[in-house]
Amino acid sequence: MATVLVVDDERNIRTHLATYVKSLGHVTETAASAEDALALLQQRTFDLVLSDVRMPGLDGLALLGEIKKRTPETLVVLMTAYATVPQAVEVMRAGAYDYLVKPFSLDQIGLLLSRVLEVRDLRRENRRLRLATDEPILLESESPAMRRALDVARRVAGSDATLLLTGESGTGKTVLARQVHAWSARHAAPFVTITCTTLSEHLLESELFGHVKGAFTGAWKDNPGRLEAAARGTVFLDEIGELSLELQAKLLRFLEERRFERVGGRTTIEVDARLIAATNRDLEAEVAAGRFRSDLFFRLNVVGIRLPPLRERRDDLRRLVGHVLTTLAARHHREPVPQPTPEAWHAIEGYAWPGNIRELVNALERALVLSRPDAIEADALPDAVVAPPAPAPAPSGGDEASGSLEVLERAHIEQVLAESPTLEQAAARLGIGVTTLWRRRKRYGI
Repeated sequence: MATVLVVDDERNIRTHLATYVKSLGHVTETAASAEDALALLQQRTFDLVLSDVRMPGLDGLALLGEIKKRTPETLVVLMTAYATVPQAVEVMRAGAYDYLVKPFSLDQIGLLLSRVLEVRDLRRENRRLRLATDEPILLESESPAMRRALDVARRVAGSDATLLLTGESGTGKTVLARQVHAWSARHAAPFVTITCTTLSEHLLESELFGHVKGAFTGAWKDNPGRLEAAARGTVFLDEIGELSLELQAKLLRFLEERRFERVGGRTTIEVDARLIAATNRDLEAEVAAGRFRSDLFFRLNVVGIRLPPLRERRDDLRRLVGHVLTTLAARHHREPVPQPTPEAWHAIEGYAWPGNIRELVNALERALVLSRPDAIEADALPDAVVAPPAPAPAPSGGDEASGSLEVLERAHIEQVLAESPTLEQAAARLGIGVTTLWRRRKRYGI
């Protein structure tokens, strides 16, 4: 069953269409104008909107644009009696699912609805597979620290307060940010992710704020940035600790005024977007070292949430493994779901999981692919899990600095690099990107 909105200024057409769609078992609403349709879309979501193109006031193309901004998942089919090739091209480029030329038969509508249901179900399944390994991990926990984090996230979701998520790589900061957006009043608007480690400073500035034609070599047209794409929604800045001081200043202005200019532009743009930031760095230490602005830190840290590492969620480990294996088995067409042998459980529960949930998922996928059909065997797990390296001996002489986070991080990176044949594999084991690994090596002189 689908939910369908029929929009047409001609009463006979919308009534006739709605009656037929209802006869197929679908839930149907009607609207006599684009303005009425937008009012209904504020109250509920629809799987499909069937809209005429030519209507008084806002036309069908304008309605299509508004729907794509507010509820991108809704499929839109435009109907017209004045079909032209340029108009058809314009409609499809604007994001319409299909284009019907009047007069059309009811059988065409029936076939269209069948395709819409298939597309909707495929999208839902894809979304389930993308998020299944992470979302329940965050929403179900026996860890007091994780429960506190989730409680704060639920309470702050209803506000527009800026949120700072901290914790080690792979603990689920991106997934929690998505969930806060889903819990918020902005859930129907875009959730836009910007990873601050994947682009150079110049390109990242353009990605964030956009640019105007001629701003730099290759800027052959005006291009809006990701902040504009997040209008009325949420923008998620991952690894914000990697921002340069210059970009930090520009981001601070956006947080204070919700205004900015595109690169090379003079027009001030105002955007209503909530900001959630995440980092695996200690930003207070970065502030003390002069690498991060204190005023930006305080602006970001209106509400701070620390996600605990997997080693602090030992009571969740068995449930996590069961859920991840169920999801991976469906992805790899394995039935029934293979379960770890006692030896495999011993290795899984004895390992520290420095890469956290991301490392757990990768290790279990490897084991599932390599193991026999009915069980996850210990020898199919990565070597680091089965036989983790012995901990380094405690330093003598009471040197407190030797136990600092930076010293431990450097030692761990050196060890993983020594054990990995390529930088890509080392980055995967560490649960970070290759660019971030390169920066860590540069920082520590490795």
